[in-house]
Amino acid sequence: MQARRAARELAFILFSQFDKKITNYSKSDLEDIILKSVRILTSNASDELKTAVGSLVAMRDNIETYEAEHETNLNRPLGVTNVPVPYMTSDMSARVTEMIDIAEKTLLALEIAEFTTLDSQNEVKGYAIEIAEYFQKHNKEIDEIIQKHARNWDFQRLVKMDKDILRIAIVELLYIKDAPMKVVIDEALELAKKYSTDDSASFINGILAKVIVENGLK
Repeated sequence: MQARRAARELAFILFSQFDKKITNYSKSDLEDIILKSVRILTSNASDELKTAVGSLVAMRDNIETYEAEHETNLNRPLGVTNVPVPYMTSDMSARVTEMIDIAEKTLLALEIAEFTTLDSQNEVKGYAIEIAEYFQKHNKEIDEIIQKHARNWDFQRLVKMDKDILRIAIVELLYIKDAPMKVVIDEALELAKKYSTDDSASFINGILAKVIVENGLK
């Protein structure tokens, strides 16, 4: 995952954790929320991967048991190596073993990613905080922009995830201005597809299109 993409995901998670007015958070507060968020993310991912590894090990054991108890191998002399059973174990066991290896390497990568993300000089955390700080300064204007273009929608009833994704994208488009417009939009749509409702991507795309036209962005 590219640094900016990771930063946008981190910013989205950061926005989701706010439990008071955005302007009340100091930079230290933002860093603390990121620290807690990343730890929760990596902990959840680790738990899921461990579960997946356990399932893969059980699958491999079942395949090997099936192979050993298949009539093809039961009729072979004692002490000889089992032969693969056609259509079931000829390649499956090796593939499962490979998946287990990949999952275990991913667990290690998650640990490395946590240390990297939490580095005070890291680009990922720095950009996520930059997005949050710009929103702190311009939150009223940004929410007014969203409300203006979300016609026939009550701003207070918009899905919070959609609002947060729009907030991040508008900060990048109107205030930071150093990422290509297409990248910002594409990344916002990816966040919507990953975290929000089925209709969110088209809704967010429509709002951002209006922002781009209104501000003459190219």
